[in-house]
Amino acid sequence: MNKKFKITAAARAELEQELEQLKASRGAIAEKISQARDFGDLSENAEYDAARNEQGIAETRIAEIENILKNAEVLKASSRKGTIDIGSTVTLKSGSKEAVYMVVDPIEADPLERKISPESPLGKELMGKKINDTVEITTPKGTTKYEIVQVG
Repeated sequence: MNKKFKITAAARAELEQELEQLKASRGAIAEKISQARDFGDLSENAEYDAARNEQGIAETRIAEIENILKNAEVLKASSRKGTIDIGSTVTLKSGSKEAVYMVVDPIEADPLERKISPESPLGKELMGKKINDTVEITTPKGTTKYEIVQVG
């Protein structure tokens, strides 16, 4: 049975665009392989090995994206209003600092863009919580308490 992915509409669009670009690059990769063959003995041909490696990486990513798109459910507004779930945007307050995070499926997670997975330490603590709840997150730097001030 295939795993179901819960992704945002923006993530779906990004994946579709990446898939289109990868499929379009197939011709260029095939041309690189063809040119590298002309260099002679394939057993000692670094250009050929590099082109075949590039082809393998592209084909693996194409298969991965196709699988994700085939098994993706685009997130709609949470039916559990005020309760944190995948797709929720959460505003946390710790002292005088506020931070906004979006809880997303692990395939879409990107901590630098403040998109966190429910499998991350912060994501695990937030799931199912509501406005005014407090969560404690322990990291190598110590324990921090956050108050949930907004859930969207």
